[in-house]
Amino acid sequence: MSGHGMQKRVGALVVGLLSCVAATAAAQPADESRFSIDVGFGFDVSVNGNINSGAIGRVDGQAAAILPNAYGDVYGTGLHLRFGAGYSLDDASELRGVFTFQSADADLVRLGDIGPSSLYAQYSDYQTLGLDFGYRRYIPLRDSRVRPYAEASLGIAFIDAIDVVLAAPQADVVFDNTDFFDQTAAFTWGIGAGVLFPVADRVDLNVQAGFRRVSGLAEVDQLIGTGLDDINNDSARFTFPVVVGARIRF
Repeated sequence: MSGHGMQKRVGALVVGLLSCVAATAAAQPADESRFSIDVGFGFDVSVNGNINSGAIGRVDGQAAAILPNAYGDVYGTGLHLRFGAGYSLDDASELRGVFTFQSADADLVRLGDIGPSSLYAQYSDYQTLGLDFGYRRYIPLRDSRVRPYAEASLGIAFIDAIDVVLAAPQADVVFDNTDFFDQTAAFTWGIGAGVLFPVADRVDLNVQAGFRRVSGLAEVDQLIGTGLDDINNDSARFTFPVVVGARIRF
């Protein structure tokens, strides 16, 4: 499935989940509970990190010079989807567990040079699925039902294997590298701030922004011993997610 197709289906899933959340909440009594679930949909704006770092080495007996390519140049702004649950310790504190899905489509980029030819790369989609555990602190506002908050989280994410098609037009050569970066287990952390706007007895509209970091990609096995081994050195991805969703208490 293409990245665009995946994003459309995920978007449709989010709309359906939001509808179910609202319908379920409307049928519930208004007494308070310590438990909540939420779903959110938004976008990841790339802030820092390179899908590949710069390096100089030899491939197939030819000198190769690789230019650094930032995530923002290759993937731009991607999809961000969350589904989580919370447990309130008191009126102002909440423990949270959240599944986070990130996806971004790649553009064709100039990777560098190999021998006398320019080298171009078409990476496959960047996709991660993570589980984050965090703490949220609400900020009370006098005479207002609106609830601003700040939160922090730590977790683990699995980054899908990333393939790449390399082309050197002047040399009339195309390399199709599957599993260029193998599937990677990565460490994640994030901080964020947001606001809950009550829309029903048990439902809040949630608007949030923050920062999220996913650690680096796996070593490229095919490049070991070529001088290009360090191509993954700066491959941790740092993004600015903006998310809108719904929260239901039960």
